[in-house]
Amino acid sequence: MNRTERLYRIDQILKRSKGVTRAELLKELEVSSATLTRDIEYMRSQLHAPIVFDPDAGYRFDTAQQVGAPYAMPGLWFNESEIHGLLAIENLLESIQPGLLEPHIAPLRERLNGLLGEGRFAPAEVRRRVRLQPSTPRCLVSAHFQTCATATLSRRRLQIVHYDRHGDARTTREVSPQRLVRYKENWYLDTWCHVREAVRTFAVDALCAAEIVDAAAVDVPDAELNAVLGAGYGIYAGKDVAWATLRFTPFQARWTAPETWHPDQRAHYEPDGCYVLEIPYSAPGELLMDILKYGADVEVVAPVALRAAVAEVLWQAAQRYRA
Repeated sequence: MNRTERLYRIDQILKRSKGVTRAELLKELEVSSATLTRDIEYMRSQLHAPIVFDPDAGYRFDTAQQVGAPYAMPGLWFNESEIHGLLAIENLLESIQPGLLEPHIAPLRERLNGLLGEGRFAPAEVRRRVRLQPSTPRCLVSAHFQTCATATLSRRRLQIVHYDRHGDARTTREVSPQRLVRYKENWYLDTWCHVREAVRTFAVDALCAAEIVDAAAVDVPDAELNAVLGAGYGIYAGKDVAWATLRFTPFQARWTAPETWHPDQRAHYEPDGCYVLEIPYSAPGELLMDILKYGADVEVVAPVALRAAVAEVLWQAAQRYRA
């Protein structure tokens, strides 16, 4: 741990104890004796910590020995991932309806409030000034999600009725659930489909019915799941991977260049300032939608089939506006 973390650790240890020996502090902090001496002296001289040493009890706080400015550790602030994690947990807890878990959730909320309070600012101010804004989450049937989660964790098969929005049809499948995935504010179920005999992903909000079957689920190794679902772009992937080459205008490059679209992406700038991004993809649907949202600020260079698909959609859109 770094020095700041050590100082806070010393503060926590002394606050919860009436005395702690030097040996105990050295073991807890995993530092040398000289480092511990410097840390305690810094807390005494710079932070006005009323740390005293009792030959019988060891180090402890003695507020009666407080001299000068009151002792207080400087407030911490959270890094990007920590504040996102804390507020995400809070948002999830607030979304849970009163029920069987309420007695267990209340202490979690109190602890979360305490964690936010350990920062530099009051919890209420953090919530007011830092917000997590969901992006177009779709509504799902809570019972279907619970059934999927139960089957996934208990390793049982599921019979599902899935609404295929693309074909506007319902299909019945028996699947072995592998994992639940939260992606772009929505839940998906990665499965082994016993009808297709292949890995398939289903949007949980598109399930019309879900029932646990009295049969053990087939386990697909993580390596195989990742090879199928992680090879291409987006949530719906596959083993047959093609590469898309996208050219963004110099203006749009200011936003797109820092983004990671895929872990294996390749990118470079052209002499005129255009930003060229190459990404692998399997099913083109999601990639097609993401390309279209950039309008005239992006051009599909390759492959020809993807370029044609984008051109066709843009032509149809233009015809609608001409009408």
